[in-house]
Amino acid sequence: MRLTRRGVAVLVLAVVLLGAGILVGHPMVRALGGICVGAVLVAVVLVGRRPRVAVSREVYPDRVERGRPALARLLVRNEGTRRQAGFTAGDRVGSGVRTVGVRALAPGAQARYHYELPTERRGRFEVGPLVLERTDPLGLARNRLASGDPVMLWVHPRRHPVRAVSGGQPRHHHEGRAADDALHGSLDLREVREYVPGDEVRHLHWKATARTGRLMVREFADPDQPRLTLLLDTRQERGFEEAVEVAASMLNAAALSGHRCRLVTPAGLDLSTPDGPHAARRLLDELCVAVPEPAQVPLVPPALSLARSRGGALVVVATGESDAGALTRLKPFYPVFTVFSLGDKGMVVPGARVLEGPSASGLLQRWNGVVA
Repeated sequence: MRLTRRGVAVLVLAVVLLGAGILVGHPMVRALGGICVGAVLVAVVLVGRRPRVAVSREVYPDRVERGRPALARLLVRNEGTRRQAGFTAGDRVGSGVRTVGVRALAPGAQARYHYELPTERRGRFEVGPLVLERTDPLGLARNRLASGDPVMLWVHPRRHPVRAVSGGQPRHHHEGRAADDALHGSLDLREVREYVPGDEVRHLHWKATARTGRLMVREFADPDQPRLTLLLDTRQERGFEEAVEVAASMLNAAALSGHRCRLVTPAGLDLSTPDGPHAARRLLDELCVAVPEPAQVPLVPPALSLARSRGGALVVVATGESDAGALTRLKPFYPVFTVFSLGDKGMVVPGARVLEGPSASGLLQRWNGVVA
């Protein structure tokens, strides 16, 4: 429990009035000082008893796209045998506070409150802890009690409807086309042909042999494994939020379409994931906390030139001036190569599809038109 600024001012005024009344011998001044002291004492008595309630708070959903609603549900229960006076519950969200007025509760009663959390900015925000606060009617004293553990609210980048990139990485030494759907096994049947010396006997196709009267074998090929590598330019603040939205849209669509994904930045981030919803969430979590890191580093990190990282589709999301020569040298390693440029006008990368524009929505609409 502590006095507010107003309470401290009233207490100082009371001391001054009492001292002046005693010095000048004026009973009215002493009476005013006594009234001020009494008001402070009454305020202390009113707020001296902390709220004795059970409080729980849930945030749903804990991951939300920027601009979409996220709510907190506050449950307050009076587990005592006395009536619980009303108080205020404050929930800190990032740098702001959401305040809820809790009404008085009878013994055993409970109340549920809902309030909206801010999702205008992308990022990871700590919600809580809850602070239960009681003040007197004059605002002279207050009593605060922290309750509950903080939870995390992940505000993901905005995602736009987009078609997934089609590009595969051969699993072994065979050649094959990129599979648009989920892979059904480690080998795909290419054709049935007549046996020649040296073929695997275990690949004999007995039904075709019986039908044709000649030894027939099945010829297999490893299908391509869909894979997307995305290079996000983090070297410039201008246009960075739009670039993050492009990256989030492309990676989310690819992961949900059964593609393995990899997110790379010039600053050193290198995250590889399998496919599926969990992989999409992991990528979006990483983009949720991504920040521009202006630095004198090249756009293309050395990791993209390593043999183990080659193959599949490469998407570059550039926000500033790009080294077209360095990007061109990546073309032999990635059969499908696309550059989204949000900053460099008139970019030319031989062998790559280049799309330019100032916004994520416009660029991705053009992409959907191209791949359609």
